Amino acid sequence: MQTYNLHDARTHLSHLVEQAARGESFIIAKAGKPMVRVIALDTPEPSQSKRLGFMAGQIEVPDDFDRLGEAEIARLFAGGA
Repeated sequence: MQTYNLHDARTHLSHLVEQAARGESFIIAKAGKPMVRVIALDTPEPSQSKRLGFMAGQIEVPDDFDRLGEAEIARLFAGGA
């Protein structure tokens, strides 16, 4: 991501706004310290792209889930083949 100092951003504001509108975000810095990130309005926020729990209610876990394959695991640990 490109970084511009405040003076350059003021000088080339029209060009930078067009750049951001095309989806090319950039950072404006003051005295070398990043101050703001400029992005297009239709760019999704990072929090919008996370879909935690999107399959809630669509999957069922059996009650004996923690015991599935219990006999096979015990046999393998006992040295059985």
